[in-house]
Amino acid sequence: MPNVVLPWLAEHVELPADLTAAQLAEDLVRVGLEEEAIHSSGVTGPVVVGRVLAKSPEPQKNGKVINWCQVDTGERDESGEVVPRGVICGAHNFEVGDTVVVSLPGAVLPGDFVIAARKTYGHVSDGMICAAGELGLEDDVDGIIVLATAARREAEPDAVPAPGTDALALLGLSDEVLEINVTPDRGYCFSVRGVAREYAHSTGARFTDPGRPAPRGSAPEVPSPTEDGFAVEIDDDAPIRGTAGCDRFVARVVRGLDAGARTPEWMQRRLRQAGMRPISLAVDVTNYVMLDLGQPLHAYDLATLHAPIVVRRARAGETITTLDDATRTLHEQDLLITDSEGGSRGARPIGIAGVMGGASTEVTASTTDVLIESAHFEPITIARSARRHRLPSEASRRFERGVDPRLQAIAAQRVVDLLVEHGGGTADERAVTDLDVTTSPTTITLDPAAARRLIGVPYTYDEVHDTLEEIGAAVTDIADGEDRELLVTPPTWRPDITQAVDLIEEVVRLRGYEHVPTVVPRAVPGDGLTTAQRLRRSAERTLAEAGLVQVLSYPFVGPGVHDALGEAADDTRRDAERLANPLADDAPELRTSVLATLLPLATRNLSRGAATAAIYEVGSVTHRRAGDERGRPLLPDGGAYPGEETIAALVAAVPHQERHAAGVLAGTAQQGAGAAQAETVIAVALRLAAALGAEVDVVAAERAPFHPGRCAALTLTDGTVVGHAGELAPAVAKAFGLPARAAAFELDLDALVAAAGARDLAVGKLSTFPVAKEDVALVVDSDVPAGTVRALVTEAAGELAESVELFDVYTGDQVGEGKKSLAFALRLRAADRTLTASETAAVRDAVVALVGERVGGVLRG
Repeated sequence: MPNVVLPWLAEHVELPADLTAAQLAEDLVRVGLEEEAIHSSGVTGPVVVGRVLAKSPEPQKNGKVINWCQVDTGERDESGEVVPRGVICGAHNFEVGDTVVVSLPGAVLPGDFVIAARKTYGHVSDGMICAAGELGLEDDVDGIIVLATAARREAEPDAVPAPGTDALALLGLSDEVLEINVTPDRGYCFSVRGVAREYAHSTGARFTDPGRPAPRGSAPEVPSPTEDGFAVEIDDDAPIRGTAGCDRFVARVVRGLDAGARTPEWMQRRLRQAGMRPISLAVDVTNYVMLDLGQPLHAYDLATLHAPIVVRRARAGETITTLDDATRTLHEQDLLITDSEGGSRGARPIGIAGVMGGASTEVTASTTDVLIESAHFEPITIARSARRHRLPSEASRRFERGVDPRLQAIAAQRVVDLLVEHGGGTADERAVTDLDVTTSPTTITLDPAAARRLIGVPYTYDEVHDTLEEIGAAVTDIADGEDRELLVTPPTWRPDITQAVDLIEEVVRLRGYEHVPTVVPRAVPGDGLTTAQRLRRSAERTLAEAGLVQVLSYPFVGPGVHDALGEAADDTRRDAERLANPLADDAPELRTSVLATLLPLATRNLSRGAATAAIYEVGSVTHRRAGDERGRPLLPDGGAYPGEETIAALVAAVPHQERHAAGVLAGTAQQGAGAAQAETVIAVALRLAAALGAEVDVVAAERAPFHPGRCAALTLTDGTVVGHAGELAPAVAKAFGLPARAAAFELDLDALVAAAGARDLAVGKLSTFPVAKEDVALVVDSDVPAGTVRALVTEAAGELAESVELFDVYTGDQVGEGKKSLAFALRLRAADRTLTASETAAVRDAVVALVGERVGGVLRG
């Protein structure tokens, strides 16, 4: 997040003398720049510049040597003589005559450290000579802060502050720093220039643009390109979306730079306030101009470069050692800055464009001639390179959000001027390179009345026109009368403005969101939830009422889950949809079964002390269409309507998804695990289908991940399989770490809802006649499924059957080996009469006859 320093901001826009960071935050939030934090130094009280008058080293018994110092802190007696202040100091990196920072009694340093006169080491220390860390500054020096040596004070007396000067103001510790949150479409606000412009929009203050020449701005004059400029070529044979990775490259040369020149204190202070560490004059100047204007720059040691510079894509296997001393293997879409070392054009990578420079051309303490790069790069290329190499930088943050393509020459000139002024260098006016193939922003046609219709505020034609001019757009009328339209060319620093609605957004933003009326939408009477919605909610309620706890899992799995579930090699569930950018490298697929993610949750619950796991989830599964190697069509740039064919292609590219309901029941033997768990999950699955009003049959089946002999398939009356339930295969339970004989079910909820919705769910007239009860026990072969027999009983009873329930299963000597007895309770009722004993007996006989005919069953004696 960018930091805003008020004195720096005041160089570009008029600020009230009493403006605080809190008030600035209120002003900026009106135009969409939110406050993140307000930072202060944490230093209060008298902290002044001091000059060391005397320094007496005093060894101590503990082996430590302290310095008893006399310091001039600006105090004078009536005759004007210096009143020295005695101070104890344990540092040794200063000498008599040096200018230092002294905190006086009453000052409070970071950490609520109060300075007072204290007796120590046999003296009364009347203050403290400060180190950088003690003031909350970056502590990169071993010892106290030396603002100027005695030699420098004698050589440059006007450049050294006098004793007694407020050191807080000198070090920038009296400045409040506002940290703001910038949205991705407002990249120009990653600069003092951009924030100053927004403050002017918010308050009407006068803004002077440092990125535009006079009279509109304060940018320096820029020389024209020369024939002797450093040779630069752009060779991009793999552009992203047809856009070249670099469309402007400015190079300037400064010679005779003083290798020992220090960055001026004011610049170091501003860099620290912005959150950057001062390094060297050349690097600090490029960083300072970037923070000020928003244009990233880079400085090369000219002696290490070999012309021409070539901007190109990386080649397979290429590497580069970047400024952080890391060697990185490059990707073929990385855009590189290369030179021609050894005479081979573009042979050596010397930087990842827009991200970080290379170590081979780094500016060092011995550098005297520098080449300044100021370029414009395509945002997507830079963003991908920064993420690919996990190398976010201040430059990449700006390039990936869009940089003003008219700023490069101005920013380079600012760097040249600062290096000449503070580094003693000379600008090589014969070496000016400006390779420019940029294009102007696309012009947009806007109907001013559209702003009124879309926002609901009666903006006038003039308000719309003037607001767009205020943001820097070029606005032209293209018709007269009431139907006037505007032809708008967005400013170059606003690449986010590409269509009419973007312009309308700027109008409402600058005219004030507070003027947009709050209108409560009118509630239109309707039918409420659809039938499908009611049924889906009923499904979740039914599973909860059955004693299962609802859970949610991420629908992402790894390829190994298919083996763990025991899916066959040709199982269609193995053909999963893969994610282009998965959240986790070990889970790149979308699940094709809810059990794939539900079983691990059951294991987690048991591993954390739960005696049993009875959980369910309703979620989506994704199926890859057979032979589908489709590519997603790209939407056109500029937000234009893509057309019916592209919309149809996008819809066709979406993989098929179904909503499934799945549950798991697992526990140790002490908690009743066993065959009962499989029967329970089958019962829960049947209860779910009944709650939805779908008629299903239960038949024996084999399907992973269930035990081959203990798996039931649930089918609709037309034979469509809508799910499976039963005991998990031992290998599957072991693979997921579940107890033996764990059971589960998974049903296609969409298919059940569709089947229920196709039925006439209207409630018929209730019968006032009594129910007749009839029980029948049938002996069948042990391999005949109970569900099959129940279906035959229901068929034989016909329309008189109100319910048919299996209430007993018996195997033993009384029925014979290989046989079992199934006892059913029939509840019979007629709508128009009381059933007689002969009618119920006839139903009983019909049941015995049909079961005997179909499966060889007999009435148990």
